[in-house]
Amino acid sequence: MKAGKASKLLAAGLLCVPALASGDVASAVESTWKTAAEQIKSVVDKVVFPALDMILAVLFFVKVGSAYMDYRKHGQMDWTAPAILFACLVFTLTAPLYIWQIVGV
Repeated sequence: MKAGKASKLLAAGLLCVPALASGDVASAVESTWKTAAEQIKSVVDKVVFPALDMILAVLFFVKVGSAYMDYRKHGQMDWTAPAILFACLVFTLTAPLYIWQIVGV
């Protein structure tokens, strides 16, 4: 082993300090999780779901418009993609009402 690597390993070994916990670690982790869970719930309800709703709404209306243009061009309407986007939009609009009971937060 080269002298540079050996000195780095020796320095790392001397400077490492073991982390020892005293007291009730589980309750500290649980209280931290409860605080973090509320913050996560707030961010998801106020940022994530509205962003998903907006994206799905735009995609839905674009897809309905393109389906109508295809109808005018070919004479047949394909409802599959708009129906799937509408179902996803309804799911994300109503998800904040029940998703937290399912997740358990």
